[in-house]
Amino acid sequence: MAEEAGADAIGVVVFSPSPRRVDPGQVPAIFEAAPSLTRCCVAHEPTPDEIKAMCSLRPDALQVFCTVPMPGARCAQIIRSIRQGDPIPADADALVVDASQGRGHLYDPVYASSVVRSTATPVFLAGGLSPGNVRDAIAAVHPYGVDVATGVEYAPGRKDARKVQAFVKNARGGMIYD
Repeated sequence: MAEEAGADAIGVVVFSPSPRRVDPGQVPAIFEAAPSLTRCCVAHEPTPDEIKAMCSLRPDALQVFCTVPMPGARCAQIIRSIRQGDPIPADADALVVDASQGRGHLYDPVYASSVVRSTATPVFLAGGLSPGNVRDAIAAVHPYGVDVATGVEYAPGRKDARKVQAFVKNARGGMIYD
């Protein structure tokens, strides 16, 4: 669905108490179905064993909360989720400014803009984004990219293909490419 809509990446939630959680055994098939996308395993606060299990799934990136210790050997790019008041982690290949951790709460544009301006690390914006507001959010914050979950669902954990397509179209219409 995401690939057909023109998305650049897909995030698969594992090891998290979320309605979007996918059994790790299903992840390889999901990744194989989206070969052209950046494939990311998402877990808010995984244990060291869960990080190893995520690495065994061979993602392109791991998205975890900013305070989660990462093992010395990296298996993928590290995307760190941060909220207002969190430090910017030195080991992050990218950041997600996320007000809600998948609960649909709207991001703070002042805080998100300040993070974008304060770091050379690519910053993705998340939190309350939908097809109806993503273009304005991009214009206000100027992120490297956007991340959506709740805003393209018809029920918790269930994506709506038309909403995904509209979100990607509107996000692409709002992005400024260098």
